[in-house]
Amino acid sequence: MNYYEQQLGQWINESPRHIRALQAASMLALPQWMLAAGFIRNLAWDRLHGTDASPFTDIDLIYFDPTDLSRETERRFEAKLRVLAPEYPWSVKNQARMHLRNGDKPYSSALDAMGYWPEKETAIAVSLSPDGAAMGDNSLIVEGCGIVFSSAFGLESLFQLQLTPNPKRPLTLFNHRLRTKGWLYTYPRLQNSSHKP
Repeated sequence: MNYYEQQLGQWINESPRHIRALQAASMLALPQWMLAAGFIRNLAWDRLHGTDASPFTDIDLIYFDPTDLSRETERRFEAKLRVLAPEYPWSVKNQARMHLRNGDKPYSSALDAMGYWPEKETAIAVSLSPDGAAMGDNSLIVEGCGIVFSSAFGLESLFQLQLTPNPKRPLTLFNHRLRTKGWLYTYPRLQNSSHKP
């Protein structure tokens, strides 16, 4: 367990809304499930900026099931989550089908799919390990369940408040997301790494 994982684990344990979302997501028991993107990224940026917790605009639950690529199945899972935790804006995406939308070769896992996301700092996710294999005693979130982090690019740039484009995606997509998401306004200490030589 490294420092970054310890710190994220502590922040999650201090956030009842993150704990509740993880507990609800775990009840679906989807293959390779994780809560990703802004669920972790914004938590870290909020804490590193010393600001109040930003509202969830959506909660991205990703999973990987190559046996069922139907969007209807994802909608059914979203409906179940709205019953389990109706206060949250759920978005469920099977990463086994997302290569079709993105024009990529098929992904081999949820983590592999994250490696194609537009910003490196967005490709960070968390799940619960039902066997209790946590990152350490301080990371236990629920009795018998441990927090497990997954990242396609590591956690360092997240903690360094970088915004880093993924070279697998066009820079125009990264720049469009910067404009539309308003991250540099909301989090003024962020550094746009695309401008570095």
